[in-house]
Amino acid sequence: MAILVGLFFHHYLALVKPFVPILIFFILFLNFSSVEIRTLRIRPLHWWLLSFQIVVSLGAYLLFHPFNELLAQGILIGVLSPVAASVVVVACMLGSDRATITTHSLVGNVGVALVAPVYFSFIGTNMDMPFWDSFFLILSKVAPTLVLPLLIIILLQLFLPKVNAYIARYRGASFYLWAVALMVTIGQTIDFIYLHGAGNGASIFWLTFASLVACAVQFGVGKFIGKQYGDKVSGGQGLGQRNTALAIWMASIYLQPLASIFPAMYSIWQNVYNSYQLWRHDHPKSSVS
Repeated sequence: MAILVGLFFHHYLALVKPFVPILIFFILFLNFSSVEIRTLRIRPLHWWLLSFQIVVSLGAYLLFHPFNELLAQGILIGVLSPVAASVVVVACMLGSDRATITTHSLVGNVGVALVAPVYFSFIGTNMDMPFWDSFFLILSKVAPTLVLPLLIIILLQLFLPKVNAYIARYRGASFYLWAVALMVTIGQTIDFIYLHGAGNGASIFWLTFASLVACAVQFGVGKFIGKQYGDKVSGGQGLGQRNTALAIWMASIYLQPLASIFPAMYSIWQNVYNSYQLWRHDHPKSSVS
């Protein structure tokens, strides 16, 4: 539905892209409200997953940068993007431990909020600015979206637990907010392709192909890491399921806008795969082990 609406109404959806960070803020806010923050514990699994994002995103960029800057930026933002806001719901439906995947959601968002400004200070539209000016400029735009929801929920759970409990009752609304955010960001990407895609067919193809490869690699590596710590599902979903709505927004602001095609196509691959996983989980006798 998001793809179809984005295709037919892309021009109008592109006009409301400033509201995407607000939608993502409330998605995270509602998700965080439903867990007891004080009971969560950071484990080696979380550090390995976050380290993969930080190291591989930069490594892939440095590898492809000499040959294709646009492709390098697409891979960078696709791998670096924080874990999806809906990861807790999907992972738990697949049998993940709620505390483990929720902790990774928190660690992943805070980690990306700190690392992204560093990377964007020497990659993309802010590379000509002094490092610290660029760092704090980007941090001031990214941190409120990724970190502020967590800080507010911590304060509510400490001092106003009844208010937090009331908010948590409506955590299911985060799914619909995510759908709206995805629709707007895909529409924004489609609109950009309509306006600037002429002559960029080869770049669009390679970004699409690379997003498919990255999706397969991240789910596979995540499951391998998770298996070592007794939670294969948390590892796979934690590394493979990305917040593509936020990635598209960051790419359009800080990188070459056409790089946003990578996370836009990634969102299609990951949702197709998640749909297959959920079907296989609900029909174990019909699946091939």
